[in-house]
Amino acid sequence: MGIVFILLVIIGIVILIKPSILWQVTESWKSDGAERPSDLYKLSTRFGGIMMSIAGLSGVVAIWFL
Repeated sequence: MGIVFILLVIIGIVILIKPSILWQVTESWKSDGAERPSDLYKLSTRFGGIMMSIAGLSGVVAIWFL
């Protein structure tokens, strides 16, 4: 179960650092003229990466102390 929390932290950090990777995989095919993600997309994706990392860290800490 702890591996899931560690994966959440890793994926969250990747999304936080490089939100364009997630955009390339999930959103780029949806628009014809867009070559890069918008600033709002980057901001909201980074926020999601922070939340994912916090959730993963919380799980790791909970397993470690319980």
